[in-house]
Amino acid sequence: MSFDLETAADPKGLRRVAIDPVSRVEGHGKVTILLDEQNRVKQVRLHIVEFRGFEKFIEGRPYWEVPVMVQRLCGICPVSHQLAAAKAMDLVVGAQPITRSAEKIRRLMHYGQVMQSHALHFFYLASPDLLFGFDSEADLRNIVGVAQAHPDIAKKGILLRKFGQEIIRVTSGKRIHGTGAIPGGMNKHVSQAERDALYQDVDQMIAWAADAVDIAKQLHAQNPILYDGFGSFPSNMMSLVRANGAMDLYDGVLRVRDADGKIILDGASDQRYMDLIEEESRPWTYMKFPHLRSLGRDAGWYRVGPLARVQNCDFIPSPLAEAQRQEFVAWGKGAPVHATLAYHWARMIEVLHTVEVIKELLDDPDILRGELMAGGERRGGGVGIIEAPRGTLIHDYEVGADDLVTRCNLIVSTTHNNQAMNESVRSVARQYLDGRELTEGLLNRIEVAIRAFDPCLSCATHALGQMPLDVVLLGADGGLVDHVVKSPHGEIVRHGKASMEPFA
Repeated sequence: MSFDLETAADPKGLRRVAIDPVSRVEGHGKVTILLDEQNRVKQVRLHIVEFRGFEKFIEGRPYWEVPVMVQRLCGICPVSHQLAAAKAMDLVVGAQPITRSAEKIRRLMHYGQVMQSHALHFFYLASPDLLFGFDSEADLRNIVGVAQAHPDIAKKGILLRKFGQEIIRVTSGKRIHGTGAIPGGMNKHVSQAERDALYQDVDQMIAWAADAVDIAKQLHAQNPILYDGFGSFPSNMMSLVRANGAMDLYDGVLRVRDADGKIILDGASDQRYMDLIEEESRPWTYMKFPHLRSLGRDAGWYRVGPLARVQNCDFIPSPLAEAQRQEFVAWGKGAPVHATLAYHWARMIEVLHTVEVIKELLDDPDILRGELMAGGERRGGGVGIIEAPRGTLIHDYEVGADDLVTRCNLIVSTTHNNQAMNESVRSVARQYLDGRELTEGLLNRIEVAIRAFDPCLSCATHALGQMPLDVVLLGADGGLVDHVVKSPHGEIVRHGKASMEPFA
C-alpha cells in the first residue's frame, strides 16, 4: 500500500490519496480518495488499471481452441472460464444436452474449483484481517502470520484447497489450465484409483468445511455491529438457480431479487441475457458497469457471488449446507443481509455445500464410465453461464461457417460486482476516514471491503469502443525511437523523429 498525498489536479484543490496497489486480491487495481482541507471525503473510486484484450484476440480462432485459451485469463479460476466456454461451444456443436457422464464429471470439476478458490480466499487472503484485526501490524496480516498464530486454522485451509485442486487435476488433467472440458463433453473419465483416493479424504473435508463455517460465524458473533454495518448498503442480487429454486453452481436460469428480497426477475434463459443486462463503460476504469435494462443505470445494478447466491435461492440441495443457510438467513431477521463482510460467512457455507456434492458425485458410477461426447445440429453461436466462485460468469460467442470465432463477449463475476464494490468502498470511507487523520489501519479498511468480494481484477478488465493509447519506444541509450498516439476516435498518429503524419 502506498500513500500519495500530492494535491490532485482539481480546481478545488482537493488532496488525492491513492491505495496502489490494492493488496491480497487477484489482479491489479487501485483506489483513489479525494479529500478537502478538513479531510472530508469528496470522492472514492476503485480503478482497474490493467487492460487485457481477450475478447479481441479470441476472434479468428477455431471454436474448439476457446475453452483452453480463455483459461489464461486467470490462474485462480481457470476452470470457471473453461466450463463457461465449453457450455457455450456445446451449443455450437449441437450437444444439447451433453451426456450424463460428461455433465457429472464437469460438475465434479467445477465444485472442486469453487471449493479450492473459496478456501484460498478465506484462509490465505481474508482471514488475516478477520483474525488479527484491521489495525493490526501490517507485517502480520498474511498466511504466514496466520500459520504462526493459528496453525490449526491455517492447516485446514491449506488442505481444503489442496483437496479441491486434486479434484481439478483428476477431472481436467492439471491443477491449473487443464484440458478436460471440450465442446460437446469431456475428454476423460475419472479412474477407479483416482476416485478411491479422493473418497478416503472426503469425510474429513466435510468436517473441516463445517469448522470453517463455524469460524466465520464466530467472527461475526464477536463483533456484530462491525459486521452488520461495515460497508453495508442495499442492492439487488443476481444468480443462477434451478427451475425449482435450488442453488446450482453449474447450470440454471437467472433470478434477481431486489434489496427487500422480492423476486423481480425469474426463470430467465441464459441465452437471452443481453435482453436483461446492459453494459456501460466509464472513463476512469477498464472494468465495465453492468445493470438491468428494465431498471436503468441508477437502480439496476446488483451484486453476485456467495452473498447473493445463498439468499437468492430457495434452498441449498445438500443437508448440512442448507441447515447453515437457514441460520444465515435468520441472522437477517426477515430482511436480506447486505453486510459486505457477510460474504465470508456465505462463502464458507458454499464450501460446505461443494464438499457435500463432491461426495455424492464420487459415489456416482457415471464418472467412471459412460459416453463422454454428444453432438447434433451445428449452430452459429451460444452462451454459457456458470456460477464461478466470485459469482455469475457469462461467455457469449458467435462462430462463422469456417469454424472461426467472429465475436466474443465476456461478463465476469467481478464486473457484475463493480458498482457494488465502489459503493462499498465509499461507504467505508465515509464511515471511517471522513474527517480523520489517515493511518495505514484506516486505509486497510478500504481494502478489507474490496477483499470481501474476492475480486479477480485481471479477469474483469474490459473496454467498450475505442481505447486511447500513448506508446513511447525508447532505445537502449534512453533516446526516443518512436512515439505513437491513438486518439479516442481511433485516429493513429506517429510523433516519432521522422514523421508526424497519420498512418493506416
